[in-house]
Amino acid sequence: QVQLVESGGGLVQAGGSLRLSCAASGRTLSRYDMGWFRQAPGKEREFVAAISWSGGTKYYADAAKGRFTVSRDNAKNTVYLQLNNLKPEDTAVYYCAAGRGQSPGFYDSWGQGTQVTVSS
Repeated sequence: QVQLVESGGGLVQAGGSLRLSCAASGRTLSRYDMGWFRQAPGKEREFVAAISWSGGTKYYADAAKGRFTVSRDNAKNTVYLQLNNLKPEDTAVYYCAAGRGQSPGFYDSWGQGTQVTVSS
């Protein structure tokens, strides 16, 4: 399995931006399709965005379309999630994982998560 570490979370005001990173070790990330999920307190983990191993295919949850952008740099073994125009309802722990699709059950090798808090 690949080991994943997320970073880049923090406290930001509504309308602000953050860039999350997901760095891999153990195996090259270029072998894997990758996804981002988030989980708010008391809620289930939900899909945010995904990107194919080459970066050629990307798809997003409706809540992320137009505001979030997923990208990757396989040479740096890192996947990114750019968060723009953040809203208080985006507050959650954000996770990256290796896998495909929109269900958490199709993913493994989860990172530990990074907290994003958006104040109104």
